[in-house]
Amino acid sequence: MGSNRNEPGPRVGRRDFVRAAGALTAAAIAGKAAAAPEAPIELRFQSTWPTRDIFHEYALDFAAKVNEMSGGRLRLEMLPAGAMVKAFDLIDAVHKGVLDGGHGVAAYWYARNSAFSLFGTSPLAGLDANQMLAWIEYGGGKELYRELQQEVMGYDIEGLLYGPMPTQPLGWFKKPIRSSADLKGLRFRTVGLATEMFRELGAKPVTLPAAEIVGGLDRGAIDAAEFNNATSDRHLGFPDVAKVCMLQSYHQNGEFFEVLLNKKRFGSLPADLRAIIRYAAQASSAAMSWKAIDRYSRDYFAMQNEDQVRFYRTPRDVLEAQLRAWDRVIAAKSRENPFFAKVIESQKKWLRRVGKWSIDTQAPTDIALAHWLTPRCCAT
Repeated sequence: MGSNRNEPGPRVGRRDFVRAAGALTAAAIAGKAAAAPEAPIELRFQSTWPTRDIFHEYALDFAAKVNEMSGGRLRLEMLPAGAMVKAFDLIDAVHKGVLDGGHGVAAYWYARNSAFSLFGTSPLAGLDANQMLAWIEYGGGKELYRELQQEVMGYDIEGLLYGPMPTQPLGWFKKPIRSSADLKGLRFRTVGLATEMFRELGAKPVTLPAAEIVGGLDRGAIDAAEFNNATSDRHLGFPDVAKVCMLQSYHQNGEFFEVLLNKKRFGSLPADLRAIIRYAAQASSAAMSWKAIDRYSRDYFAMQNEDQVRFYRTPRDVLEAQLRAWDRVIAAKSRENPFFAKVIESQKKWLRRVGKWSIDTQAPTDIALAHWLTPRCCAT
């Protein structure tokens, strides 16, 4: 016999109702907590570059890639030079954990160990920066770099090398350099191992961070200077204090950037986030080199057409004198620093193989460009 629809069902007591409502509320809160995203892991970095330099823009690009690739799990903040420590104190700040990381170039640590300059500004002209980065990845370079940082120097850091730079200009002068004799006695700003090469040529090297170079030229504290590229040089204000720029040099034929990481802080991150930081450096390497081609070429012509800068090719006499000077510097540094000798021998082995392959297989660009470019780019 069917039930009567009007017959009352089982009665629910007040206590039962309260218990059920409480259980539902607790479940809802637990569900909401489970769905809430975790706060991002925050990393504080500083670059060695002033805000207006494109190099700091490259540092920001690297940070942006890390943050985006992590899906919000990492938040890497990139401060400009001087925000927490001076540019040349960056490596110590990262080692001590004052900063989680930094962005610069290994040549800045030359005073601590001359071998640092070999990881970014090797004197072995003939290979470009990308070919030297290939040595880092596949020729034993990164193992030597880690050995220098952690075993020889005892730094609690790890480093990533990336971002191939084109050949740097010889620098900015008050008048054109006609021969290597014109360099004698000049108070010349440069960094790293290049200080020794210019000293061999009779110059008086002065090491200054990027933000202080133009002021030094303006005050007469230095007579001439090099930094890196058309965009950096223009934005830092070189055309305001000098109108002669000498192009092409072997003092820093192919440099690249360095990302420093505090080893303990980096090691505390989950494995996938450590991988993201490494791969962000590789992605930034390509993106930076493409951006550099666009921006440097634009500012090169802007300095000619708008800033009245006169560009000259560095004379062959100077280039050949640089190579002879490098021979003497390499011999001297190898005698006084066994680790320098170890690294330079590894690079020479790489150059003998890759250099021979390159010169045998790559078509010469000068012939093709001379065909397409009728106007001369600069004076001799």
